[in-house]
Amino acid sequence: QVQLVESGGGLVQAGGSLRLSCVGSGSFNTYGVGWFRQAPGKERDVAAAMNWNGGRTYYADSVKGRFTISRDNAKNTVYLTMNSLKPEDTAVYYCAARKFFLSTTPGEYAYWGQGIQVTVSS
Repeated sequence: QVQLVESGGGLVQAGGSLRLSCVGSGSFNTYGVGWFRQAPGKERDVAAAMNWNGGRTYYADSVKGRFTISRDNAKNTVYLTMNSLKPEDTAVYYCAARKFFLSTTPGEYAYWGQGIQVTVSS
């Protein structure tokens, strides 16, 4: 069982930056992690994902070059650093975990955080 808690969201102007954090419980360092986002009326889609040891990452085309996923297993924390934010990045962001490997499919993640709002104003 893994519990996930996100933090770091908020309101930012276009072009600004935010860093989201996801703190996990238990043996979080053996889990792959995905950052998903869901805008009103849209499906939940992956923004970035990383496997358990940080050796493999995935970025959606829409965030490549602007977002960076990283992890500090000593702190049981995964980060999503978001730069050059755009209004279209506005969404609820979720951290999710699955054993060892990353996935781009929400249904393949067993554990989810409560979600955190990110709003980018124009």
